[in-house]
Amino acid sequence: MTRGAYRRFLVPGLSTLVMLAVLIGLGTWQVYRLHWKERILAQIAAAETKPPVPLTPAHALPPYSKVAATGRFRFDRAVAFGAEVRDTNGGPTLGTYQIVPLERDGDRPVLVNRGWIPQKRTAPLDEPAGTVAVAGYLRPGDRAGWFSAADDPAARQFFTLDPAAIGAAVNIPGLEPFVLVAIGAPGPYPIPAEHLPRPPN
Repeated sequence: MTRGAYRRFLVPGLSTLVMLAVLIGLGTWQVYRLHWKERILAQIAAAETKPPVPLTPAHALPPYSKVAATGRFRFDRAVAFGAEVRDTNGGPTLGTYQIVPLERDGDRPVLVNRGWIPQKRTAPLDEPAGTVAVAGYLRPGDRAGWFSAADDPAARQFFTLDPAAIGAAVNIPGLEPFVLVAIGAPGPYPIPAEHLPRPPN
């Protein structure tokens, strides 16, 4: 092969080798991610069969632990979080999540995501008085990013689930840095989560 012909084949050959290495790397990463997700799904499935553990400080429990907490809801300090369209008997309906501080004796208050409620409804919300027990899982708090929708603290409408920002807006300092997402059976509004979150497989 002449030097000119060698040069003509050198660049395409090197490009092919680079693309082959990239494809092999992507394939290996996909397999790794699949195994990781399968382990997570197995851990979540095992956790759901166990009873919730008492809620302790954030550093003592990993995110998405199944927990239970007792306290009194402060419905006068409730806020709306996010926006989600769900299929209902009346068709697709826009709604938000109700976030309510739960005051606990001897422990820091914690925000509870009680579930989804439609913006337009005729039935009143289920808002129990007195001491209540809440079971669910821990969700880490968020921080607003470049593309996050702007919160409206005055209207108590939030799109970033930041306990510190929500606590400042409703004048409840010292909130735990995570959110307790309530789990329960569908019933009166709000509609809680039905199970622990699962990454798409």
